[in-house]
Amino acid sequence: MSTQKNITVVGAGLVGSLVSIYLAKRGYKVDVYERRPDMRKANIIAGRSINLALSDRGWRGLEGVGIADEIKKIAIPMYGRAIHMKDGSSTYQAYGKENQAIYSVSRGGINMRLMDLAEQQPNVTLHFDERCDKLDRKSNQLSFFNTSTNKAIDVKSDIVLGSDGAFSAVRTQMQFQSDRFDYQQFYIDAGYKELVIPAGANGEHLIEKNCLHIWPRGSFMMIALPNMDGSFTCTLFFQMEGKVSFDAIKTKEEVMAFFKEEFPDAVPLMPTLIEDWMNNPTSSLVTVKCKPWVWDEKIALIGDAAHAIVPFYGQGMNCGFEDCVVLNELMDKHGDLNGACLKEYETLRKPDGDAIADLAIANFVEMRDKTADKTFLLQKKIEAHFSAKYPEKWIPLYSMVTYSPQIRYSEALVNGNKQQSIMDKIMAMPDIEAKWDCAEVENAILKSL
Repeated sequence: MSTQKNITVVGAGLVGSLVSIYLAKRGYKVDVYERRPDMRKANIIAGRSINLALSDRGWRGLEGVGIADEIKKIAIPMYGRAIHMKDGSSTYQAYGKENQAIYSVSRGGINMRLMDLAEQQPNVTLHFDERCDKLDRKSNQLSFFNTSTNKAIDVKSDIVLGSDGAFSAVRTQMQFQSDRFDYQQFYIDAGYKELVIPAGANGEHLIEKNCLHIWPRGSFMMIALPNMDGSFTCTLFFQMEGKVSFDAIKTKEEVMAFFKEEFPDAVPLMPTLIEDWMNNPTSSLVTVKCKPWVWDEKIALIGDAAHAIVPFYGQGMNCGFEDCVVLNELMDKHGDLNGACLKEYETLRKPDGDAIADLAIANFVEMRDKTADKTFLLQKKIEAHFSAKYPEKWIPLYSMVTYSPQIRYSEALVNGNKQQSIMDKIMAMPDIEAKWDCAEVENAILKSL
């Protein structure tokens, strides 16, 4: 491998920062250009959601460059879901086996730490306030405009990686310069608004710290993830339009009436509810699928630029970090970041990006509609019981996605669909509520497998 190869990474977000570390450790010279100011100095948070859920695929990406221990210092384990009902009662659903967890991390916190670690590499340079205006496909030259100095620069490199998010400038440039470029952008009918449960008087968490909290309400839901400072970041996922929607709730009185009706146990914990509602933006949720991801063996998309997904499986960051892992493994195989390496990266990751996008949308329905449903909870109980007895025969879909990085997303989707077909038959058995753990049910599942 030539250590003189120059690589330009567009976007210093989570994936751009991590992939630059992977590349630098292989001896490449890496320049990262970010449209926003340096968040470490400007006190801004990049991206959409304030909190993210880090799981095994993401940890594997961090471990690959030896920085997992650094990130664990700013992460809070969540071992299950706390489900909050309208009557004020709550139930608990463990995510996996004992001590399996997903981890709540601050998007800004982890991004800034990754930037710090990238800059510690002697061959990585981060450039901020640099807007990508043009990509010349033939010459592999990028044109940037610095919004702070009002100066334009042209940058040539051997490889360009577009890691600049769901509305990628690199991808947009390629759309207009490529024949037969497939692009799909799909908005769900729900949007979201960030709210907060502040820390207690002594900095303590006012509800269970090591849970992801969900208030499922059928067509909408609110969730809360813990922060290191004792607060929780709450997110209301709600219809954008309609009789009960963001569009319909206008006044402070309407906001308070809605929350007292739907989330009565949360209202006393949210003293800044009205202020947060009025001041925080209402944002949309988009899925992006595209093809190709690689052009001319020297330009490639990675992370959200290739596969933006909705957040309901908590896999956006994890999927992007897994892109870095796969790319790194392929550099081992091919001996360099070359055309063959990039093409195989696309071949492997495109089906997985599409699969997790579909899984994420389906999980929105599960979280908002089914987590409080008795039949659904019984099904999950049966699956967990059977999986514990036959772990080699049945891994629940959530565990395949979240705790099994050796299983590709595309394989998890196929396996999950097969399992659901089996469970549809099991749940239709007479008196299933009374005999769910009996030999008849167990044998029926074994026969179906």
